Amino acid sequence: MEEKTFTVVDDQGVEKEFEVVLTFNSEDFGKSYVIYKMPDDESEEVFAAIFDENAKDGGNLVQVESEEEWNMLEEVLESFLDEE
Repeated sequence: MEEKTFTVVDDQGVEKEFEVVLTFNSEDFGKSYVIYKMPDDESEEVFAAIFDENAKDGGNLVQVESEEEWNMLEEVLESFLDEE
């Protein structure tokens, strides 16, 4: 399986590379999401964000703020991991 990665530039201009775990669209929320992790991280901690693919710089990650979206993300991730 080919690993997909992306680079994020933080507020201080530092580049960090992340590995994509899962991407999907939610019709309920009308948004695209990405679940990702640090490559080679033994803790298996994952992160999630809204992915705004219409941003002119190639894509923009937006923080998830609603509890309903976090609950949906947890359910999607659990289903994905069960299938793995």
